[in-house]
Amino acid sequence: MHAPSAAGRPAGDIVGVSAATVRLRAHIEKVAPFSSNVLITGPSGTGKELVARRLHARSPRADRPFVPLDCASITGELMASQLFGHVAGAFTGAHCDALGCFRAANHGTLFLDEIGELEYPLQAKLLRVLQERVVTPVGSHRGEPIDVRVVAATNRDLREEVAAGRFREDLYYRLHVVHLQTAPLRQRAEDIPLIAEAFLVELAAEGLPKRSLSAAALAELSEYAWPGNVRELRNVLEQAVIRSDASVLRAEDVAALLQPDAAEASGAAASGDQACATRPRVHSPADQGSPGPEPLWASLAAVEREHLLRTLAHTFYNRSAAARLLGITRQALLRKMQRHRIDVPSEQMR
Repeated sequence: MHAPSAAGRPAGDIVGVSAATVRLRAHIEKVAPFSSNVLITGPSGTGKELVARRLHARSPRADRPFVPLDCASITGELMASQLFGHVAGAFTGAHCDALGCFRAANHGTLFLDEIGELEYPLQAKLLRVLQERVVTPVGSHRGEPIDVRVVAATNRDLREEVAAGRFREDLYYRLHVVHLQTAPLRQRAEDIPLIAEAFLVELAAEGLPKRSLSAAALAELSEYAWPGNVRELRNVLEQAVIRSDASVLRAEDVAALLQPDAAEASGAAASGDQACATRPRVHSPADQGSPGPEPLWASLAAVEREHLLRTLAHTFYNRSAAARLLGITRQALLRKMQRHRIDVPSEQMR
């Protein structure tokens, strides 16, 4: 969906010709001039932050700050400080005043990514700020008026989170004034050539070798299911550019970097057999490394463990990147790795 285009689009533009992308761009243009809060939903890796940045760029606040904050990255008191700021002495280690993201984004846009991961007690404090348009730093009793447009994003269904008691209903309605939806890449395959071309231009601008794609390579990319969406596409292209010595990337250059199960899923889904499309073919962990017949059916735990291992290997054991591909938080991935007793090879520790 994003990256600069060789056709003269600005860096970070939303690239694509599919109906979903055209509709999204039109919706952004319609709501950008207003200060209403926006909730962006969609699968992980579909460019939700890019949508937020375009909203900001097309709004009257474009020359004011755009401040992004990942709500899954920090918890507790530190997250409160990140959001609202603090005064010196507010807690251990608070040696000086801190502005906080709300005040840093004053008269601009605050982008709250992964809003569904925000801890429940902090949701009440966020709601109060949105209602009163006043922020009180941690450790202070003096509120400061703010003028901030809040754009939040999540890959979760917040209505389900509300029903489960994990997300405040009143906060949901405060955020869900304008709703924008990003589509998975597999539903807009006609966008892939433009996005791929744009990424190759971006990678060359970052100092990597200049490459182009053969028609066969483009066909290979267009037939793949892209479980990691646009983020995975960029990852695959960057790996292909680094590995290949040719100026034109061939089909085999990219095919070697695609997840086999996802490619099979794409073909099966096209024929309407979605149930079979999403069924991975795996071995039980107990049988790994030992000869013998393949079990007739793997357990759910075995499927999950195998998929975690494949994803970690695909990202060279970069846990943050693996978590993004899987559509979960890094903390959730670490818990799953601990539960399945998955260790990171010493040479991949990072």
